[in-house]
Amino acid sequence: MHDDNHQDEWSLETLAIRAGHHRTFEQEHAEPIFPTSSFVYESAAEAARKFGGKEPGNVYSRFTNPTVHTFERRLAALEGGERCVATSSGMSAILSTALALLSAGDEIVASRSLFGSTVSLFDKYLGKFGITTRYVELSNLTAWEAAISPATKLMFAETPSNPLSEVADIPALAALAKRSGALLAIDNCFLTPALQKPIALGADLVIHSATKYLDGQGRAVGGAVVGKHDVLEEVFGVVRTCGPCMSPFNAWIFTKGLETLSLRMKAHCDNALTLARWLDQHPAVNRVYYSGLEAHPQHALAKQQQQGFGAVLGFEVKGGQEGAWQVIDATRMLSITGNLGDVKTTITHPATTTHGRLSEAQKEAAGIAPGLIRVAVGLESQEDIQRDLARGLDALVAR
Repeated sequence: MHDDNHQDEWSLETLAIRAGHHRTFEQEHAEPIFPTSSFVYESAAEAARKFGGKEPGNVYSRFTNPTVHTFERRLAALEGGERCVATSSGMSAILSTALALLSAGDEIVASRSLFGSTVSLFDKYLGKFGITTRYVELSNLTAWEAAISPATKLMFAETPSNPLSEVADIPALAALAKRSGALLAIDNCFLTPALQKPIALGADLVIHSATKYLDGQGRAVGGAVVGKHDVLEEVFGVVRTCGPCMSPFNAWIFTKGLETLSLRMKAHCDNALTLARWLDQHPAVNRVYYSGLEAHPQHALAKQQQQGFGAVLGFEVKGGQEGAWQVIDATRMLSITGNLGDVKTTITHPATTTHGRLSEAQKEAAGIAPGLIRVAVGLESQEDIQRDLARGLDALVAR
């Protein structure tokens, strides 16, 4: 069996390659996939003990699968959490967390700059069951404090934000949550544990869309929640009972994706910073949103609590939506898609895709302007990325 006893001494790069794999009696080197729905017992008594929780072991792959457990152990080690629960998608990770921790009458205080589907989940679906969400500016600690009430049970933020790269002061939010008796959940899918450790900064929970950088190659959909064992036991209960579980095959893909996480994230950051600086000088661009730029209002905070600035940036072009669509449509290499976290650079128009279901007032409050373009910078040649964007940007200047 693989020895995890010394993983407390391992660096993140080593954990990403070695942690969580408990070798079977076959003594395999690579992590195996267990594509099975159920498990067999030697006797009725053994089955009764495992079903009753009196003996550890696998019961049913909806909630106990060895491949999924390997991914969960590895990600928990990388995030510095006691436990991880894997889910079928990033959205199901947020839903499972809410169902586990909240009841009718409870309240959420959340950043205004959230992924559009998260806003819809909070307002349309959780709201239907008597859970209220108040939205505040991500970086305004006074607004967070003013929005909290005795009914607030969860504080939720993405940092950096999508797609404006706003940064939350995680230690300050964590201190506020502790004083208020609420739990702080940080969506860390944009930076991953390679660049940011929310639990070490005081957060109670870390949420992931594993679909993004944990995989890194756009191959599978999945999610995860990381935190303390007792809190995660409630989340596990939701996955066990309601069934938003991760498939063994996807868990294997994510586990293998983690092996190159540190290398990929460093390369993503390098490419993104180079592109942000280039865009910042282009005459067709009104503004670039990327916390790696020294002019970004929270550059110092980002530098303090992050080990890199990530790969996602936004930029506003001249000409509003027409100008943005012209730039996007002029690309020949970049992938026009709402997804991100891929080695392939992706480009999208947030106002009509990722945030398209928000009202005009919600878009305005979140800073989603008609001329805003989001690019998730991949690992292609920087010269090729710039050339592909220049085709549309130069045409905006010329017209």
